[in-house]
Amino acid sequence: MRDHPALPSRRRLLAAAGAAALLSACGEQEPKLRLHGIDLSQRPGFGGDFRLSDPDGRERTLSDFYGRAVLLFFGFTLCPDVCPTALTRAAQIRKLLGADGQRLQVLFVTLDPERDTPQVLRAYTQAFDPSFIGLSGSEQRIAETAKAFRVVYAKVPTGSTYTIDHSALSYVYDARGRLRMALRHEQSAAECVDDIRQIL
Repeated sequence: MRDHPALPSRRRLLAAAGAAALLSACGEQEPKLRLHGIDLSQRPGFGGDFRLSDPDGRERTLSDFYGRAVLLFFGFTLCPDVCPTALTRAAQIRKLLGADGQRLQVLFVTLDPERDTPQVLRAYTQAFDPSFIGLSGSEQRIAETAKAFRVVYAKVPTGSTYTIDHSALSYVYDARGRLRMALRHEQSAAECVDDIRQIL
């Protein structure tokens, strides 16, 4: 029997009922973010968890930081400008957040494990803020982690040594461990705070 043209079709009713059940099962949808940066909330498979070591040799994963937002940045300690700028801004963000700054954990993932020893990483990150944590691992583990975040980087010979060219986004997880946004390198600390407050 065909559906009466004036009535909703059975197919439409079933689709609507299914959508309602799905929303009910998943809970309310996240409010849309209004960002200066890039909304990553609806990009499944982007980023995800990581498994890297802190300067004490302790393996760290995203679950270690549940309950706090996490700002993740990839770089190297001998970086002449991009990395110091990003970490200086991260320290400013924590200050501008006031009391909420305690709810933001900053993680710095080295792209240069050959030179960024645990001691070097610790001294570097703590020079910006004592709460910052440096993370490292094998070259393969770091490459896999960077690939998950679409981080582009490459060793570039300079005389008898090398530097590393790399992309410069900062990635932000919410307190439930969901990747929500990327902060552009050119954003001001105040703009970053506007973005991050939406997920705290």
